[in-house]
Amino acid sequence: MTPQNELRLLPWSGPDGKPCYLSTDDSGGYMSRLADNIEAVQLGMAAQLVERVSAVLGDQDARPEDLRRMLAELTGALGEVLRVANSRGHLLAVGELQS
Repeated sequence: MTPQNELRLLPWSGPDGKPCYLSTDDSGGYMSRLADNIEAVQLGMAAQLVERVSAVLGDQDARPEDLRRMLAELTGALGEVLRVANSRGHLLAVGELQS
């Protein structure tokens, strides 16, 4: 098991929205690869959402309901992207300490 300061923040939440962490010495293990894949999907979906929102914002006939829905989706995607950034930033910092 890894020390407390080397836990990986996973790209999903646990019960009650609490963060989930992975403690492992195997960065290529099943759970690490699963987390990597989910992060990649989340980032890809966020990029697609940015394109969709840009199109809606450019549409003068966009309805307020469409804009509110897009804002809600963007808020969720931004939260996921921030979680990925925090997790990856922590992994980089831990890697630098080990070098």
